[in-house]
Amino acid sequence: MELIIDRVSRQYKNKIAVDRISLKLHKGVHGLLGANGAGKTTLMRMLCGILKPTGGTITFDGIDVSEESYRAILGYLPQDFGYYPEFSAADFLLYLAALKGIPKDRAKRKTRELLELVSLSDVSRKKIKTFSGGMKQRLGIAQALLNDPKLLILDEPTAGLDPKERVRFRNLIEELGKDNIVLLSTHIVSDIEHIADQVLIMKDGQLIYQGKWEETREDLETFYLNQFETKQE
Repeated sequence: MELIIDRVSRQYKNKIAVDRISLKLHKGVHGLLGANGAGKTTLMRMLCGILKPTGGTITFDGIDVSEESYRAILGYLPQDFGYYPEFSAADFLLYLAALKGIPKDRAKRKTRELLELVSLSDVSRKKIKTFSGGMKQRLGIAQALLNDPKLLILDEPTAGLDPKERVRFRNLIEELGKDNIVLLSTHIVSDIEHIADQVLIMKDGQLIYQGKWEETREDLETFYLNQFETKQE
């Protein structure tokens, strides 16, 4: 299982949002850190096939990002995920499963499994508009897992969550990383400090660090800030 990002760039008129990034990602949780405007969301949207790179290629086990079979292995939770507030959690997942072409019997079984996984079984028939921010984010994770993705991309998934919800969410992501490639984008260092197998740091569209943070022999937040200070000199 391998995601290869080869010299990928994205340019908007005079601004280079992502500048020739190359990465090889394997099974595990990969934490993508960077300040707002670093290019994280642009990179993730390219990995999901929403944006087309202006240069470079993206492949998963040899399958190009533009192919239908690539989308079949992809799960995505964007930063601003749209919900249907009048839907119940169960009906929402069944609706999205239908859009993904998942057979009805499998969709019903998968919906039950995922609501249990994200601890929403007891509110499966309640309308989404009654959910807290953390509950909506957990439902977002559930929808991203409907098609049993091998590649899971999460863009700022813990923004706005309280500490208890954040811990619950991190535990779930850590578990998912055991069998899949998970790319978790955030500007909150503590979100990935204890669960990331690899840390990636972006600044001004470029990848300025890739590695295991334990190897730095200092806490991740200090290391993260030091990297930025080094690159700004």
